Amino acid sequence: MTYKEFIDKVKPEFEKSFKFLEGELAKIRTSRASPSLVEDIEVTAFGQKFSLKQLGAISTPSTNQIVIQPWDASYMEPIEKAISQSGLGMSCAVDKDVIRLNLPMLTEEYRLSLGKVLNEKAETAKQVMRRQREDTWNKIQAAQKDKLISEDDKFRGKDELQKVVDDYQEKIKSLVEKKKNELI
Repeated sequence: MTYKEFIDKVKPEFEKSFKFLEGELAKIRTSRASPSLVEDIEVTAFGQKFSLKQLGAISTPSTNQIVIQPWDASYMEPIEKAISQSGLGMSCAVDKDVIRLNLPMLTEEYRLSLGKVLNEKAETAKQVMRRQREDTWNKIQAAQKDKLISEDDKFRGKDELQKVVDDYQEKIKSLVEKKKNELI
């Protein structure tokens, strides 16, 4: 086994961590409405839990409004209840067969707290990647100890592994900056 194989094995894990962060950041409210803000809200209907996207169509007709059209009228009340308990701070209005969510304007205080949340989520993703890097580095060192790879390859592996980590750190930084710019 070469050091490149160890690195190739960990790259999908880095990508998974990055994609997870991307999904988490998409759920954070910016100054524009997005279905991803509400689609994963858990709704209890008929004694079972469903995500909101399973119970209706979600659209954004304007930048500060989300419209939910339940597949069945019996879902209206459970959806309304789940949204009010979600803590998103959106006002909910039932209009015939649809639910309209109006997003309030972002206050400066809320923007600052969202910035902190963005940084925390990014740091969590970075920690996961650091643990994965450490685990891979330990495997490379063990392979060198067992004479499966040379000492030169061990250090080449360390350098290449760090380069991959740095690339993902940069992607995370750029993703967070993009999201922070959306808060303005």
